[in-house]
Amino acid sequence: MSTPTGLGEPRGPWFVSPRIDPYGPPRVDVPEEQPAVARAARWRRTLLAGLAVVALSTVSGALAGGYVASGGDPPRPGASVAAQPSPTPAVANVPPDLVAAAATALPGVVSVQVRGNGGTAGGSGFAIDDKQHIITNDHILDAGSGDDVIVVAPDGRTFPAEVVGRDPGSDIAVLRVDPAANLTPLAIAAPGTTSVGEPVLAVGSPLGLSGTVTAGIVSALDREVRLGTGGRQKAVQTDASINPGNSGGPLVNARGEVVGVNTAIATLEGGGSIGIGFAIPIERAQQSADGIIGRGG
Repeated sequence: MSTPTGLGEPRGPWFVSPRIDPYGPPRVDVPEEQPAVARAARWRRTLLAGLAVVALSTVSGALAGGYVASGGDPPRPGASVAAQPSPTPAVANVPPDLVAAAATALPGVVSVQVRGNGGTAGGSGFAIDDKQHIITNDHILDAGSGDDVIVVAPDGRTFPAEVVGRDPGSDIAVLRVDPAANLTPLAIAAPGTTSVGEPVLAVGSPLGLSGTVTAGIVSALDREVRLGTGGRQKAVQTDASINPGNSGGPLVNARGEVVGVNTAIATLEGGGSIGIGFAIPIERAQQSADGIIGRGG
């Protein structure tokens, strides 16, 4: 019996999940073509009716809005209605705590570029200490098939990166760059503090667009998926948009603390992100990184 694909196999945000709808894409019925004269007459009637509805809706909406906002009696016919001030919209409709979280995380997130005989591969990573160690996904190095690794800092500076070590089983690798990079280490969330429903940000370089932030929530915890070469592992599921190039970047909470390492997504055939992404829990990623640093320096 063959093993179905999907849910993190192959590793990284470029795999295609099994087809969900066994009956194929929904049918789209195309209406029969009608004579041009009949179509024109129908559109004139539709346009006039639509304009009348829009005008009526606009006037009645303004009157009703003024009444509700004022909390007083409905306006008398012919009476003027004072315009109500519009509320100031939030920045991109994002809660202020997520704006602060993005500002906290971005200085420590980098783009990772790997060049080798197998071609080039790109992803993301983030600093974890003052020694400029960087956590990323092992499958990025594997896809590039080479040790020529370049890290692009948030300000655009590039640094050659040393591969400290790799752990294919957990899909974690650790890089190190020159102290001159002066990357800001990201705080790590305490074990057991991540909850389903809490807001999170996926930070990284999807499609090479460095410094990209997408927002969502923790959709599920302990979701079993195939990550790395170690078989099925428990992952953090999120609906924050994750795309090619996000691999290795951090999933952070509203306090700017890392709760996971973005690693894979589920997609429909031929599509990109559908709001089902997976991150390696930071506790396991940190344990793997500590082991690599202990062995490799």
